[in-house]
Amino acid sequence: MKKIILAFDGTHFSEGAFEFARQLNKISPILLTGVFLPQSEIAVLWGYADAPVGPLIPVMDSENSMLVRENITRFEDLCRQHGIKHRVHKDFHDFVLPELKRESTFADLIILGSEVFYENIAIRDSDVYMQEALHDVACPVILVPEKFDFPKNIILAYDGKKDSIFAIKQFAYLFPELCKLPTTLVYAGKEGEEDIPHGEMMVELAGMYFSHLTINKLNMKPRKHFATWMLEKEACLLVAGSFGRSGLSQALKESFVKEIISDHKLPVFVAHQ
Repeated sequence: MKKIILAFDGTHFSEGAFEFARQLNKISPILLTGVFLPQSEIAVLWGYADAPVGPLIPVMDSENSMLVRENITRFEDLCRQHGIKHRVHKDFHDFVLPELKRESTFADLIILGSEVFYENIAIRDSDVYMQEALHDVACPVILVPEKFDFPKNIILAYDGKKDSIFAIKQFAYLFPELCKLPTTLVYAGKEGEEDIPHGEMMVELAGMYFSHLTINKLNMKPRKHFATWMLEKEACLLVAGSFGRSGLSQALKESFVKEIISDHKLPVFVAHQ
């Protein structure tokens, strides 16, 4: 049984994130922990990433407090309805963000509804809040849009670096059942580049875990074309090592994965060392 954290912006209930957790529970039973981050927590996210001070966010009012309680009730009702073992952080007025980070040390996975997480923040880089909320988490994360097809294909993004190898191994350890799906190991290299870095060893490693493995070397500029190529695939999940200890926001700004997450079309599994 895996312990999975389902993290919500307290005033928005992510149907997509819960549906992904439900599907995982059908494959293999999980313990699902609902964590509901209040709106007042947004103002302190910057303090953990040493980022510039963001806009001031008002403390949660009674109306928002009621929405959080309604979402907690909905989460508990859905878990009981689908036979999912669960627990909830009920003290949502407390300082929840450090608790989320601490609890990630004792969890196997976080599932986050990327499309609705603090969607009411009307600033140009509103997704930075989602990114910084996950800064320094100690377990892998799956970012899930509200509408998606549960994976029938797995795409392993390999760039020759340690983080991508680590993410592929973490996915294999967590989801041996999904490793039986058709899987493509993709290396998006530079035009004219002949070999995949450490290709023989990488194929040998991936072949141990993924029973239907195909290798695809794409000669393209990753940020320009990879997202388009991904969206042409049917019901897939992307596995990528896209962020490190320096924080999600900076790394994602420099990564093709940011565009895929922002498109809200498919789930993305990310893990860092």
